[in-house]
Amino acid sequence: NWSGSLIIASLTGAFGSSFLYGYNLSVVNAPAVHIKKFYNETWERRYGFSVDESTLTLLWSITVSIFAIGGLVGAIIVTPIVKFFGRKCTLVLNNVFAVTAALLMSLSSLAGSFEMLILGRIIMGVDAGISLSALPMYLSEISPKEIRGSLGQFTAIFICIGVFTGQVLGLPEIFGQESRWPYLFGAIIVPSLIQAVVLPFLPESPRYLLLEKHNTRKAEKAFQTFLGKDDVSHEVEEVLAESRVQRNTKLVSILQLLRTRAVRWQVFTVVVTMGCYQLCGLNAIWYYTNNIFSEAGINHETIPYVTLSTGAVETVAAVFSGLVIERLGRRPLLIGGFGLMVVFFAVLTVSLTLQETVYWLPYLSIFCILAVIASFCIGPGGIPFVLTGEFFQQSQRPAAFMIAGTVNWLSNFAVGLLFPFIQGGLQTYCFLVFAAICFAGATYLFFVLPETKNKTFNEISQAFAKRNKVSLEMQEMNHYPGERKSSAEQESNFTSSVDNGETKKEIV
Repeated sequence: NWSGSLIIASLTGAFGSSFLYGYNLSVVNAPAVHIKKFYNETWERRYGFSVDESTLTLLWSITVSIFAIGGLVGAIIVTPIVKFFGRKCTLVLNNVFAVTAALLMSLSSLAGSFEMLILGRIIMGVDAGISLSALPMYLSEISPKEIRGSLGQFTAIFICIGVFTGQVLGLPEIFGQESRWPYLFGAIIVPSLIQAVVLPFLPESPRYLLLEKHNTRKAEKAFQTFLGKDDVSHEVEEVLAESRVQRNTKLVSILQLLRTRAVRWQVFTVVVTMGCYQLCGLNAIWYYTNNIFSEAGINHETIPYVTLSTGAVETVAAVFSGLVIERLGRRPLLIGGFGLMVVFFAVLTVSLTLQETVYWLPYLSIFCILAVIASFCIGPGGIPFVLTGEFFQQSQRPAAFMIAGTVNWLSNFAVGLLFPFIQGGLQTYCFLVFAAICFAGATYLFFVLPETKNKTFNEISQAFAKRNKVSLEMQEMNHYPGERKSSAEQESNFTSSVDNGETKKEIV
């Protein structure tokens, strides 16, 4: 059952978090020409001469890609924040970053300072880095296990809706004019304020309250609110039993994870999939869609409307992937998605190269871009995050997600910074670089990646055991070298107690 509080928490959390991440991916695309003009005018007013083309390209690349550096910072600092403040409070406090960034970026033109816009992009990246970790954590902990997967799709779907909204608001009839582009960035305040007003009236994660704050009374009330029923003793017992098992292990650091032979190929596979996730070229399409369509020969007045189709296709493909992933499996969707991207990138290169010879080739270019987006969203768009959670035990996942997040944001930064120069140097052949990356990723996954659908951690470990050159028994022993508890210690931990000052419950 989907209670009203559960639906409101999911919609509000996603609208003020993952929606803003998607919005900020696409919002810089439509006003690019006007912002570059603002940069040039500001430079000329300060120094008395126009900025040269290479410096302007560098400034614009930094503006686009600096968002990822902020995201990396946010991903690094989110762990202590959610531990100290909780999941819900982290999402609420995170709006301070979003509002600050919106004010800096929207007032940069009035203040005549492009540095304010760049600084705002960094701060907005911090907001994204925090929210993309805290939101999935909050949603997974407030939802019943029967609908946890469906609820988890809110994050991905709202990213797509954010991208599409950024494209719509960037139309010339709305905020896509030279005098109105600051409003595009000021609009960020709206989702942030809605989240800041609504979320405080909803409960904190009951798992956080029970396991980290040891407050049974509040945890029970949170369970009752989100599950829509009075008797939540079973849920409380289930969480306490899970806590008892987890207390027999210790969280693994990044260095320990990298040194653990039993998960060596799992770590390498996560790095490859997450790297290909960003380096496959999709973010280049989001950041520079107008330039790409212009190169394809599309009429300048028509480009903003053609761009809308990319966001719509992404949203539909993301929903489709969520519906079929448990039927088709991770492996065929991931490898197939990268494989199709190789094909369509190759066709796109041919159509862009020969577009002046045949009148209908620009339309083929549009089709190829839409096909690349759809291919990405049905597989590579979300599965790397799923695999990161499935490859590792509970105690290893924080370190694994830290590695995955670092690779993710650094690769995002590299694409945003380097693509204009790659496009300028290779011209119509620039997408062959991304085709090569997709081909390399698909080839690696074909030979290394096992299917993980409906498999336990031990079964997935066994699939990697031969490649890691360890037996399953050795994997169990090597997960925590030097940290194995004695049988007496494990037996003493078998009974767990949670005391909130009023009640004491024992689960045996």
